[in-house]
Amino acid sequence: MTPSGWRPELSGELKVRPAGEADILGVTRMLASAFQDEPAMSFIFPVPEVRRARLPGFFKVIYQSDYPSGACYVTGQGEAATIWQAPGHGYLSWLEKIRLAWPWISESRMALGRALTYSAASDANRPKEPHWYLHIAGCAPSKQGKGFGSAAIRAGLARCDLDGVAAYLETSTESNLVIYESLGFVTTHEWAVKNGPRCWSMFRSKRV
Repeated sequence: MTPSGWRPELSGELKVRPAGEADILGVTRMLASAFQDEPAMSFIFPVPEVRRARLPGFFKVIYQSDYPSGACYVTGQGEAATIWQAPGHGYLSWLEKIRLAWPWISESRMALGRALTYSAASDANRPKEPHWYLHIAGCAPSKQGKGFGSAAIRAGLARCDLDGVAAYLETSTESNLVIYESLGFVTTHEWAVKNGPRCWSMFRSKRV
């Protein structure tokens, strides 16, 4: 998932590091600003003021859910970040669902139904082949176009290549397709969330 307004970025070497628990606040605030006008988040939280208030906590739940078994990469000063789910961890167990139930309810509130609708559609369109899932990729609006977002994504792709597995993502912003294509992703198909946005599934085959 990536925000609207995500722009092609300049090439160049930028420092990227694995994020940790101490980065939660900075990363989730940055993602909230990046995703304020993104179609999927606009579907889940239709009212802009509510979306602005809820997104930091919403991304915090995602971060805390994916981080233990997955990976998160952030650029030096938190300009951009990516959150990845590891192969085999894309679907929550019943124990994990129970553990995360209250945080999701607390942060989503009246939007929980729409969040679950989007999540179910996303799950239904995931590939069967083992893959790292680029769950979230975002860059601070003021830092877009300077290479930060691409650097954070490439760090995750390097992990995919190290593990010898594919990478997968979906985006609800059509203008993002060409950007991900430049990073080696190929659009596999288009789908729609019920009463919600169109989305595109993109796949990057494992490197041999």
